[in-house]
Amino acid sequence: MSITANLEGGARVRLLLFGSLALNLLFVGAAGAMAIGRSTSAPLATVARIDHSLAGRVDRIAAKLPPADAELLRAELRTEAVKVAAAQADLRLAQEDVRKSLRAQPFDADAMRAAMAESRAAHDNVDRVIHDVIAATAPKMSVVGRLKLADWRNERQNAVASR
Repeated sequence: MSITANLEGGARVRLLLFGSLALNLLFVGAAGAMAIGRSTSAPLATVARIDHSLAGRVDRIAAKLPPADAELLRAELRTEAVKVAAAQADLRLAQEDVRKSLRAQPFDADAMRAAMAESRAAHDNVDRVIHDVIAATAPKMSVVGRLKLADWRNERQNAVASR
């Protein structure tokens, strides 16, 4: 009887020893993986913040143009600064009206739809102002500048598609 109890105790000890060894290997593997992961010299990718303002949009367009044409575009934007500021202010006010309609108690879906329609119209007006600036500048640009301007949207879409 004592021999059987002794064998059962030895089996338990071996099982505990095997379990302990397995856990130690798991912890050593995890620590090694973390050490290797932290020691690599691969830099983390930086995410650039995209400027969605009108000036930021025009700057992204101008960056693709020859320097003289880019300056023409920026000068036209400065000339039309009052129209630009008014269009942006109208858009911000329309967006705030949408937010107010969503917060209203009691909620009025028709008021929200009307505010959203005003916001779309204000956004269209901002686009119209940009287009007017570009249309006023294009006749003064070089042929190369106009060709770059014509391909700007395609370059942007190709850049996004290749990511």
